[in-house]
Amino acid sequence: MIAKIGVVGAGQMGAGIAQVAAMNGFSVILNDVKEVFLDRAMERIQKSLSTLVRKERISEEQKKAAVERIQTTHEIKPFDAADFVVEAVIENQDLKLEVFKQLDKHCRAHVILASNTSSIPITRIAAATKRPSEVIGMHFMNPVPLMKLVEIIQGLATSEETFETTKDLAVKLKKIPVAANDSPGFISNRILLPMINEAIFALHEGVGTAEAIDSVMKLGMNHPMGPLELADLIGLDTCLSILEVLHEGLGDSKYRPCPLLRKYVDAGYLGRKTGRGFYGY
Repeated sequence: MIAKIGVVGAGQMGAGIAQVAAMNGFSVILNDVKEVFLDRAMERIQKSLSTLVRKERISEEQKKAAVERIQTTHEIKPFDAADFVVEAVIENQDLKLEVFKQLDKHCRAHVILASNTSSIPITRIAAATKRPSEVIGMHFMNPVPLMKLVEIIQGLATSEETFETTKDLAVKLKKIPVAANDSPGFISNRILLPMINEAIFALHEGVGTAEAIDSVMKLGMNHPMGPLELADLIGLDTCLSILEVLHEGLGDSKYRPCPLLRKYVDAGYLGRKTGRGFYGY
């Protein structure tokens, strides 16, 4: 039975996953390397829950109960009490593999280790552990409290039992699980990132301004957010990482990241999180 969920990484995605788990009655262990990141995550969670209270979607008592269910730590040792773990660190393969080696060492046998990776093969992540049958992809969408989809990705060695348990947990978190095969970018980013990349190429080549490109997609294709706005929300460094995985894993030049995207990332213009991307914030 899953009662306590561990979340590694207290950024935008990790905080969102922790919030959703706590709102649905699970105890949560939220981990990051520095106290400042954990404090920032709890502020983000408090703000998000306060918005839900203001919109009368939850009560003040439910907000308080959710916050009290979250325990923060910058150590990995408390994860020996977790019944299920979701990794949500930045999209860096070496870092993720190291996190999974540590989790494998500290978590009890048969505890499922899930990755919120946007694109890195689950089979590769699972191979870093001694429990590949209990490793799975659980790709939440951003912002986690609002978006319903969770992609569930089985690696080569992932057991059917692990898949069913993870799918059931997604439902308990009030999400809609969709199975995807372990291919670079899975389903969501295999389709989304080439669109974002093409929008960046259009900007790079002077086809239109950022505002014009986003307006065409919003007004002409009924997208709620333009691709460049969305890239800023995701993080331009994350977009670049996913495109690099797609380009390397599929070997097709159509996944080649736009030089302008690389230039923005080199300049530190990463989107909303740094206050500047294709737009200023």
